[in-house]
Amino acid sequence: MGHVSVTRVAALAVVICASTGCSSQSALPYMNDGIAMHALDGTGAGKIKHVVYIIQENRSFDNMFYGYPGADTAKSGKNSHGKTIELKPYPLGHAYVIDHSAQAMFAACNGTGKLPGTDCRMNGFNNEMSCCGPANPEYVYVPHDQSKPYFDMAHEGALADRMFQSQLDESWAAHQYIVAAQDDDTDDLPSGRWGCGGGKYDVVATIVKERDPNGPPVKPCFQYETLADELDQAHLTWRFYAATYGSDSSDGGAEWSGYMAVKRIWYGPDRKNIISPNWMFITDVRAGHLANFTWITPVCDDSDHVNCNGFYGPSWVSALVNAVGTSRFWDSTAIFIQWDDWGGLYDHVPPPYEGLDSLGFRVPLIMLSPYAKRDHVCHLQYETASVLRFAEDLYGLDQLAAADRRARSPANECFDFSQSPLPFVKIPAPYPPKFFMHNRYGDNYFAPDYE
Repeated sequence: MGHVSVTRVAALAVVICASTGCSSQSALPYMNDGIAMHALDGTGAGKIKHVVYIIQENRSFDNMFYGYPGADTAKSGKNSHGKTIELKPYPLGHAYVIDHSAQAMFAACNGTGKLPGTDCRMNGFNNEMSCCGPANPEYVYVPHDQSKPYFDMAHEGALADRMFQSQLDESWAAHQYIVAAQDDDTDDLPSGRWGCGGGKYDVVATIVKERDPNGPPVKPCFQYETLADELDQAHLTWRFYAATYGSDSSDGGAEWSGYMAVKRIWYGPDRKNIISPNWMFITDVRAGHLANFTWITPVCDDSDHVNCNGFYGPSWVSALVNAVGTSRFWDSTAIFIQWDDWGGLYDHVPPPYEGLDSLGFRVPLIMLSPYAKRDHVCHLQYETASVLRFAEDLYGLDQLAAADRRARSPANECFDFSQSPLPFVKIPAPYPPKFFMHNRYGDNYFAPDYE
C-alpha cells in the first residue's frame, strides 16, 4: 500500500536544518492535515492543499486548441492517400461517431515500425471507421466561439501542448489511468458493465505482445492500488464526483466513474466518497467543503464527447472552475482539466512509444492555480499519469505503476511556487452554474461509449 514517503520528509528536514540551524526537536517540517507546510522543492507543498482534476471527453489537442497562440497546432493533415486535408470548424453538439478503439489508433497512426502503432506517420485518421458526420469527419476543430472559455482558462493559467493520453485507446482504459495510473493492460470497452458486479459474460479484452488488442478477456474488477488508497494511508481526503448510471441510483457513478472497477473501493467503506450527482461539487465548495484531491467527470451533454448532442462542456467546466476560484480555496488549489482521449479526431504530433499500451494521442491539459504560470504554454512531455504524479510529489506519496513512475509532474515547468499568488479571474461562459445544478436527466443518463 502507498504511504507518505518518510525519506522525502527526512531529506527535506536535512535541507531545512542545514539552512536554518534548527534543533533536532524541530527537524521535521510542521505538518497540517498530513501536508508538509514547507515547500517541498518545487512540488507546491505548503502552498497547494487541494488538487481538483476535471476530466472531459474525447478531443485531440489540434481539435480543441486549433490555432492557440504559442502552442504547436496544425491547420491541415495528411490522409492515407497522401492528400492534404484542411481542418474545418465543426460545432460541439453535432453528434456523430468515430471509432477510437486500439485498432483505430493503429489505423490513424499508420505506423511503419515493428509494433503496430509505433513510428507513427499520423496520416491514417481517414481509416478510422466513422458514421454520420461531416466530410472528412476526423479532420475538424471546435469553432473558436465555442472553445473560447477553454482558451480563456488557458490564458489565465498554463496549457500543455505535449500532453498524451497514457493509454492507447478510449475511455475505459483512460478512466483507470485517471485513478490508478494503470489498467492491467486492458483494451477497448467491456462487453457489459464497466466495473465490478457484472455477470458471467461482462469482460474486457487485454493487449498482449506486439500490441495485439485481442488478448484474453478479464473481469473489469481489479485489486490494484489507486491514488485513493494512498490518500487514505496518508490521512488525506478525496472525493469522486460522477453521474449516476441508468436507473440504479445506488450505483454512485456513471461508466466514466473509474472506481466502479476497483473492488475494495466499490464494495468498501470508501464508496461513500463517490458522490452523485456530479454538480454537487459546486454546492459542496460553496458550503466550504473541498477534499485534498477531487475528481469530477461529466454527463454526456456536458462532456465535449463527439457522440454527444450537448454543447455545454465549456460552460460546465467554467462553472466548476469559477466555483473554486470565487471560494476561500482558490489560494491553495491546483486545478487540472484534461480530455481523456483523442476521440478519433486528427492530431499531428506522433505519440512516443512508452510500452505495451502507451502512449496514445495528444490531448489538452489546462492548469489553473494562483501559482500557475499565467498565459504560459508548457512544451515538455506529459501524460495522464502526470496529474497523479503531481499529487504524489505534492503529498509525498509513492508511485503506483510504470506510468506514474515515468511521468513527469508539471509542477516545475507549468507552476511557479515562488511567485505571489495570482488573483482569480472569472471565466465567462454562455450557461451559468444554475443551469447544471438540477437533475436534467432523471434516471435516463447513458455514457456514450456504453455498448
